[in-house]
Amino acid sequence: MKKNLLRSCLLLAVFALCFSSISAQSKKNNDEIKSYIVGETLSYEGKFSKAILRGISIADLVFSVERAADGENFFVKSRAKSKGTLVGLFGFKFLQEIESTIDGKTLDILKSVKNDVQNDRVRESEAIFDYKNKQVTYIEIDPKDTMRPPRKVASQIETGTQDFISGLYLLRSMPLEVGKTFELTISDTGLIYQIPVRVTKREQQKSIFGKVWCFRVEPEIFGKDRLIDQKGSMIIWITDDNRRLPIRAQINAEIGKVEVKLKTAEYKNAS
Repeated sequence: MKKNLLRSCLLLAVFALCFSSISAQSKKNNDEIKSYIVGETLSYEGKFSKAILRGISIADLVFSVERAADGENFFVKSRAKSKGTLVGLFGFKFLQEIESTIDGKTLDILKSVKNDVQNDRVRESEAIFDYKNKQVTYIEIDPKDTMRPPRKVASQIETGTQDFISGLYLLRSMPLEVGKTFELTISDTGLIYQIPVRVTKREQQKSIFGKVWCFRVEPEIFGKDRLIDQKGSMIIWITDDNRRLPIRAQINAEIGKVEVKLKTAEYKNAS
């Protein structure tokens, strides 16, 4: 099994779930929708859903929104961590933590800091978005090897370019209806990707809230020049109500089929 692919699929599944959760409510005006809700925390669990591995829990993922220290900008934390079953079955563990700072007025991403651990491999990175000079600069280091030169990548960007996290929340102000197609420009590790997102159906799904009507959303992250350069597909279901909560994602890839489902949605002093 390709371990990096497994980790990537789990992370992308939840990122894609959040793409949907913050998409606009089609029956509301844009000014009534908040892209960032301070105090919101969404927690997910990833499981295998195919053959003898069905139902085995392999990772927990959490997203939370806070107010930045300056009191004006937003600070979003995301955390994905493997569970003991993944380590026991495949000898693979990972932890990825991302902290994104977003401009409170323009909602542009300002900085993204990442801590990425895979077994004994550790990488720390920072991406700085400079809209004045139309450039994103990505720097990655190995804290275990101080003699290793930093990996640096710089790419040209235009207005509207986001990192994973800010891209998720930016979609909150966009309409979500069956037949709609969006395209996101996302910067990851200093590279730029175009991600088409299609809203294909409306159907019922089981959730922590009982049976709910959902939109079926399909982001194209697999394929040539995509985030994952191989065959695969992803489906996300989000509630068709005022909550617009992502409740489930399904990923089909070389590693098999993985399900990611919403476990809890909390709003502590949300604003």
